[in-house]
Amino acid sequence: MRGGPRSLLGLAAVAVAFAAADTYVVVLALPDMMASAGIPIDQLQRGAPIVSGFLLGYVAMLPLIGRIADLRGRVPVLIGALVLFAVGSLVTTVAYDLPSVVAGRFLQGVGGGGLVPATLALVADLYPTDRRGVPLGVVSAVQELGSVIGPLYGALILAVTDWRVIFGVNLVVGLALAAAIRWLRFGSNSQPTAQDADRPARGLSGLDWAGVLFVLVGLATAGLVVVEPTSLVADVTWGRLFIPVTGSTRWLTPLGLVALVAALLFLVRCWTARRPLVDLRGWWSAALRADLPGAVFLAAALGGVILAFATADPRVEVFAPQGWWYLVAAAVATGVFVWHLRTDEAPLVPRGALRRTPAWGSLLVSFFVGAALIAALIDVPIFARTTVYADSQVLAALVLVRFLVALPVGAVVGGYLTRTYAAAAVTAVGMVLAAFGFVLMSRWDVTALSDWPATVPLVVGGFGFGLALAPVNAAMLAATDSDVHGLAGAGVVVSRMMGMLVGVSALTTIGLRRYYARAGDLPPPLQVCGGTTTRCDAFDRLLQQAGIAQEQTVFAGAAVCALLAAVLAVVLFRGVETRALPSRPWVDP
Repeated sequence: MRGGPRSLLGLAAVAVAFAAADTYVVVLALPDMMASAGIPIDQLQRGAPIVSGFLLGYVAMLPLIGRIADLRGRVPVLIGALVLFAVGSLVTTVAYDLPSVVAGRFLQGVGGGGLVPATLALVADLYPTDRRGVPLGVVSAVQELGSVIGPLYGALILAVTDWRVIFGVNLVVGLALAAAIRWLRFGSNSQPTAQDADRPARGLSGLDWAGVLFVLVGLATAGLVVVEPTSLVADVTWGRLFIPVTGSTRWLTPLGLVALVAALLFLVRCWTARRPLVDLRGWWSAALRADLPGAVFLAAALGGVILAFATADPRVEVFAPQGWWYLVAAAVATGVFVWHLRTDEAPLVPRGALRRTPAWGSLLVSFFVGAALIAALIDVPIFARTTVYADSQVLAALVLVRFLVALPVGAVVGGYLTRTYAAAAVTAVGMVLAAFGFVLMSRWDVTALSDWPATVPLVVGGFGFGLALAPVNAAMLAATDSDVHGLAGAGVVVSRMMGMLVGVSALTTIGLRRYYARAGDLPPPLQVCGGTTTRCDAFDRLLQQAGIAQEQTVFAGAAVCALLAAVLAVVLFRGVETRALPSRPWVDP
């Protein structure tokens, strides 16, 4: 392997940071993406699938990808995830309607999400238990740093050019990182881990030129279908290639059909060739060994929860209008998944993989970390918008930067502390700091964000959350066997994301009850506004106070979630050792 393990892990961390930035970049680009898909800006809810599609791909497929990383190897999964992320970026770049945009974002989510468990498992492979804290902290830090870089990166590009350039850059960077990791991985016959096994690098003489031809033809024709050059469309002869043979979709034009046939031939080639560009048979075999049916059942369960919560507007509702149906479907899929785990010979989650208390305890702690974290990510900007930045969504969002900058700093510090102190202690201290920050936020009034003291709870809370990230991951990896580290890393991420979705629902419910209780006690506008039946500034200020009470309640609820995470860490992480101490066997309390 060219370079040391730090070089490989460094590239993997950069990939994680870049994919994390893409998670947040869509926040600014969403209005332009909706316009390109033909959705009016005043119908924002119709654009929700652009966000939920990415989230669905990111979370629902994580367990399967994590398990494949255990079976096929960490590095091949890193490379495959980056290529898939790049393909999704390409589809998003050339998308012209909502289904194609959502499809591209879904592929980006699958690829971007797959980087995280493979990278966490790579840390466990490259470092012994007592030295994992710092690299785990760095990986957590760069992942959270994406939340800061993403909006800034998107704003910079949108200030000078079209939103499609964002995903064009993603395409180039994703492929470059995949090539760099492959170059490091196959520089010699040495292996970075005992599990990684793949074919050696090959020269141009071994390239599947038929597959290359199908790719080039498909890309060229698909590009023409999407761009529809005016000079060709208006031409009497060439314009016929852009007229649908049947129906109205562009993909049923002669050019579109050529693109579809080229894509089909490429897939057939990859399945039948001895040395194809993409080893579809190998990946399919790995997916079957990882328990593809079980992964589908779990993905359906997670997808139902995601769609129930992620498509709702957290400011005014708990579920999407059809949310209960999604939850019913998720419950059914969960039942089938549990039955499958009990009856299958080689299930997605191997029997006993999470038998140790800190292993399943890490999932529980991560869930409550996510439930508390989402309050800061969503409700701090809402509070800013309700009070001092009512006229500027950008300035309201920038209030959160102080929290987001402190978070990766805390992640690195937490990684260092995990080498000296018990994971339970570091996690508990971090979540107590986060709870303290929320308690201070719950006392904010209408002018709080105008003064510098408002920075204190934001920085303390962000630092506390960061402090807890590395020890939770370290506890999970220390309490599980090496052959399930990919699955274990995926489980921590999925639990935190599920906590965020359920947390935003529960806290929104509590906050809305407080709001309606306060708003219901308000006198009618006729009484407040001096005889007029229309709204006036005095009545609006009363409604503002009700909105502030709602957010204060949410922050108080988040503090409770953070304290629960701290208590659970102290109780459930007993017996797992992540510190640099003399070797001793792991004992389940």
